This record gives sequence, structure tokens and C-alpha cells, in this order.
Amino acid sequence: MILFCFFCFCFTALLTVSSSLRILGSSLDYNCSEQRMVARREHAPIGPDWNPEHEEVGMDRHGLVPVMNVTWRIKADASIRTLNGSELNIVEENTNQSVCLQFSYSIKNLLNPNYSRWTFSLNEVVVEPGYTYMVSVFNLPQPEIGEYTIRKRITIPGCGDKRIQKVQLCLENGSLWEPNMSVLVNTKPKMLSIFVGFKATQYSQRYQVSIQNSGFFYSMNVSKENRTSLNVTFEFGLWQLSQCEMFITIQPFFIRCKNECLSHKETIDYCTYYPLQTLILGTILGLLVIGSCLACLLWRTFHKDPPNTSSSADKDQPEVFQLQQRKRVLIIYSLDHALYKNIILKLCAFLATKCGTEVVLDLLDSTRLGVLGSIQWLEWHKEQIENSSDKILILCSRGVQAKWRAMCGDKQVFLRQDACSFVGDMLTPSLSLLVPHFVRATSFRKYIVAYFDDVCSEEDIPSPFNVTVRYKLMKQFEEVFFRILDTEKHEPGRMKQIEGLSEDKYHQCPSGRALRDAIQAFHAYQQEHPRWFEDELMESSELEVEENSDGIYGSAKTSTNLTTYCALYHTIVMQSC
Repeated sequence: MILFCFFCFCFTALLTVSSSLRILGSSLDYNCSEQRMVARREHAPIGPDWNPEHEEVGMDRHGLVPVMNVTWRIKADASIRTLNGSELNIVEENTNQSVCLQFSYSIKNLLNPNYSRWTFSLNEVVVEPGYTYMVSVFNLPQPEIGEYTIRKRITIPGCGDKRIQKVQLCLENGSLWEPNMSVLVNTKPKMLSIFVGFKATQYSQRYQVSIQNSGFFYSMNVSKENRTSLNVTFEFGLWQLSQCEMFITIQPFFIRCKNECLSHKETIDYCTYYPLQTLILGTILGLLVIGSCLACLLWRTFHKDPPNTSSSADKDQPEVFQLQQRKRVLIIYSLDHALYKNIILKLCAFLATKCGTEVVLDLLDSTRLGVLGSIQWLEWHKEQIENSSDKILILCSRGVQAKWRAMCGDKQVFLRQDACSFVGDMLTPSLSLLVPHFVRATSFRKYIVAYFDDVCSEEDIPSPFNVTVRYKLMKQFEEVFFRILDTEKHEPGRMKQIEGLSEDKYHQCPSGRALRDAIQAFHAYQQEHPRWFEDELMESSELEVEENSDGIYGSAKTSTNLTTYCALYHTIVMQSC
């Protein structure tokens, strides 16, 4: 293999320098689109082809970052004598960040001194785990008519892949952390102690250990200091435990992912640890309580006034509905503001703790999203939901409406929270993928459209969603939750109700109170800042970033490439518009 020095290259990006697409050890700046090395000619060399034996993904020589290696070969025919060089372009599909390089060389012989085809490569292109890149190469000069460009899509694996999991970037995201959690349960007559031990790691100095049941949620923070193993102890009164199953979560805070790191979870059944005679006594007491309640209900039934047969079914007392099974819901939203992001996270906590719902959210599934990529992550969850009774909850806001209009031809929208988030703009690919499926009447039952009426309005709902019911949160949250459960709230002669989910009661539990506080905080901010949404929009000048690196990434210069986020799905989205 013979490697020639490149003539020039350029960087265009929509990201910060810390995650820019770049080549290690290079500092030149040149835009290939501004000046071609060789003009088009009638007699031009034919296109190159790829080297199938080349390893595309690996680590840099120092083991700091994942890199991509690109290798191509020159075809051994007479047109090689017109060859002056090659141009290579690498584009990151989600953000349109790109690198362009031109290679200059002069070849006189059809084969190299080893009697094999001339082969060229570009090594150690710094990339991001889980991102997908489009690589294209063409020879110079280009023909006057047509083109001989070769292209291929390269997806970088996530930090769980053996090829890159040991790079410094992945280590600082916890790629090799194995907590080896151990749980010990100590029983007392009226108390229960749960000891949780786990292994600490080099790149996380702080951990949050939490334990939750349907009736409570407790968490404790613990610092690593100089220890290699940590432990915490929780103590509860038996009266707090409404069911045997409890969930234990260890949330690390690694250097890079910080508050968004993947947590480790385990489930325990404390009843298996408790003495049999105590369980029997508890069962007897429970039956006595239930029997007393039934006797009271029967007494009231036979001693109340005769029913008024002329009254309508709507006047009947609501029947308390008991949850039968755990459901799952995928939440689609826009990162309009940091305070709105807090509302989304508090809603997820409320659904999980109070409603017993499994929530699928990009911010809470960073590892799998990093491995699959945004489109594949969405397609995988969409397929899972289509084959089950699970639902997709679309939370409309000003950002949702603005991004939908941008997909239909309006001015592009760039929000600060999207630029700061590790997942980027997930709404645009979500709409591109889901709207064509949504507009089919047979799929309406899979989708729930809602908005927080204290901080959003019905005008924030994109036009494709006007064909279905739109819910106001938290005023109509109970109706939304019945949709998630696939259950009708109103039936002939009776109306069902779920305790603690109405507008005036949902905030009586800790997670509901946190959600109400988050909504009120954002509402107050909007009152003080009427142009808050316009302030969150980023202009092209604000996207230009130039800063020094921290020693791992070197230096690079980025400039904007304001191409559309939804180019990959533009055709199918315009049909929906």
C-alpha cells in the first residue's frame, strides 16, 4: 500500500469542536467546493473502487478516540495516464458535518512496484460512536459528462463493540464498567434492611443508588473517594411495602455522559427473605382488613336509598380501576428549552413510579441509541410497538410545529438544546418515520397526541395530527393513561377512574409534585420572557465555533453547513405535507 500526502482538505460542521469530524495530526483549512484542483475534461480516468480487505473502524495509535480508515484502489487500465489525483468526502448523516480532501499524484505505470494495483488510504479520521457516515471518492479530473463517484455508508459501532470499547472516550463513558451488584436482605419484626454493594470504577467519582416500590422511592448518593467497592443500606418499615417486588438502580456519573449515563438495574423479591410465620400473620391481617371493608360496603349497599332509575349513567359514581399489567410507551418530543426538557423527564418519572409504565425515551436510552443510530433506534422501537399493544405518545410544542413546517419547506430550525444534547435533534427523523404510518386510519390507535396546555397550545400541533383526538396535560392525563392501557374510560352504565391521576390529585405523590413544579417553573419563565422561543433559535453565525481542544482531540476549525436535517426522508415527508 502506498500513501500519498494530500493536497488540501476542509472541515464543515454543525457540532462543537469536541465532537468534530477531523483527521488526527492535521491543521490545514481548505474548502474543496471553492476551487477544484483539476477542471473537468473530455478524457478523464474512470472511477476507483474500494479495497474489500481493509479494516474500516478501529482505535487511533494512542487509544484515545475511535477512528475510521478509508482505502480505495485505482483501476489498472489505460485511463490511468490521465489521472491527476482523487477527491474524498466524508459526511456525518445526522448533522451533515463533513470533511473534504484532495489528493494529488502522478502515476505513469498501470501497476505499482509490487505488481499490484495502486492503493491509497486516509487513516485516523476521528469519528463518534454510533454515528453513520457517507464516504465518497472520485478521480480527478472528472469527465465533462457523467461521473465515476463511488460511495458507501459506514456505521461506527457503539462503545459496547470490542473494536472501540477500550478507547479513552468510551472508557470515560463507562464502556467497561461492571458493577457486580450484590444485595443482602436483613429482616426484623417490623423493619427490613437492604444492603446494596457494588464495584466502583476509575471514571466515575459519584453514584446514586435508588430503590423503589409501587408505594415509595428512596435514593442515596455515595462518593468513590479512594475506594474500589461501595455500599449503601436502606431501612424500611413493613407498612411501607405494598408488594414483594422492588427495583434497585445504580446510576453512575461518568466524566463524559455525566447525568445521562446508562444505569444498572436489578429486581429483588423481599418476600423470599422474610420468615414464613410473619408472612402468614400479615396475610391473615390483610384478609381481616379486606373482610371488614367488604362488610362495610355490603352494609352501605343494603341501607342506602333506592336508586333513581331516571338518572343517566353519567351521574353514576366512578368505579376505581385496578391496573392489570405493565404497559410501555415511546415518547416523541422536541427539546424546546432546558425547562421543557425537565418537564419531559419529570413526566417519565411520574409514568414509571406512579403509573407503573415502562417509558422509552431517547435521553434515557443513550447506549442503545449510540449503538444503533437514531433512525435504526426509532425503527426498532416502532417495530416493537407495531407488534404489541404499546403506544407512541407525541408531545406537541412550539418546536414540534416549527420543525414540521421546516420539513415542509419553511426556514430550517436549530434549537440550542438540540445542539447541547448528546442525541441531537431526534424529532425530525421521528416525524419522517412516523407520520407516513400515522396517516393510515388503521394505525390511529397506536398514537396519542397531547400537549401541556400551561406551556403550549393547540396551535403547536402539526396538521397531520389534526385528524385525531388531542389531549391537554395534565387536565386530561387520566384519559391519556386509559389510552395507554387500551381501556375505555366510559362504558354503558359506569365510568372508570384511576386513583390519584386526576388534575387536582396527580401532584399529591412525590413524582407528580415534581412534574407540577416543573410545569409551573416553565410557565413562569414564559410569562417573564415572551420571546423565549425566538431566543432559543440559533442563527448561522452562532453555529460557527472555534476553540482549542483539551489535549485529546487536538485543534480543529469548524464552520457551518446549514443543510436540511430531513434530507434523508424529504420525499416521503413532502407527501404528508
